[in-house]
Amino acid sequence: MEQKKVHLFPYQVKTVELETTEVPRGVELIQAPNVWNKSKGKGITVAILDTGCDITHPDLKSRIIGGRNFTDDDQSNPEMFVDYNGHGTHVAGTIAAEKNDVGVAGVAPEADLLILKVLDKKGSGQYEWIINGINYAVEQKVDIISMSLGGSEDVPELHQAIQQAISKQILVVCAAGNDGDGDDTTDEMGYPGCYNEVISVGAIDLERRSSSFTNSNNEVDLVAPGEEILSTYLNGQYAKLSGTSMATPHVSGALALIKVMVNESFGRPLTEPELYSQLIRRTIPLGNSPKLEGNGLLYLTAVDYLEEVLSKKMKPEQLSI
Repeated sequence: MEQKKVHLFPYQVKTVELETTEVPRGVELIQAPNVWNKSKGKGITVAILDTGCDITHPDLKSRIIGGRNFTDDDQSNPEMFVDYNGHGTHVAGTIAAEKNDVGVAGVAPEADLLILKVLDKKGSGQYEWIINGINYAVEQKVDIISMSLGGSEDVPELHQAIQQAISKQILVVCAAGNDGDGDDTTDEMGYPGCYNEVISVGAIDLERRSSSFTNSNNEVDLVAPGEEILSTYLNGQYAKLSGTSMATPHVSGALALIKVMVNESFGRPLTEPELYSQLIRRTIPLGNSPKLEGNGLLYLTAVDYLEEVLSKKMKPEQLSI
């Protein structure tokens, strides 16, 4: 296979902080704390394909169950999945930073993380590394694969690896990309986010406005917070980053919560298409073009709210036509 490159979508580091104690606004915006009484993602494994992770970070060390390096960092030592970039550590925190009253809390604070380093210290990698990472995640029987990365090339071998993961009922979540121009009449395509099989995530800001950088195309499934997102960072610190890379782990973490909740309520493991349907049920429209927001903003309590409204007995004078 030709050595084409895949990379981190351009992202911005806003600030780096030594310490913090809060539930990040993005986690609150998608209503995650309001479902923690039902699920915190316990028993669900999320594979993060990224730049590695700071495995000693106090908010992450108890959530990481293993990892592997597929890059040429550290002389290609498969046991060294250290993050020299910061991006992978930030993504990991949004998914599953432990709720321990210090630092930040992730969307699914009891989910397990498998760290698969497929991008080097510069945030760049070969498609072969990504494919090997996906195949390894499938072998490890993870529940969810989260990829905040992409490239302009449609590589058939990458598509096939994703299709194989889906066939094993693994949810694959990908960033839509940060090449947007704010015009929903133009299409910005990035892979693997544009493959129909994946869950493609666009970005909004913390005021629910569509991010100017978020890609628009017909494959966007939903949006999540992606601007000035506070999460874990290198050397036990915290940082605010922006990009669809930051929106993606909100959805990956939410799927961990959803999978626990719905499997318990249905009394059986749901298939990948069924879990996707349960995710989309938990979105609300924001009034943007579907090319920008797909089905809308991830909102974990949307189903509960709808059930509450439908369960109320309405008097005749309350009905309107």
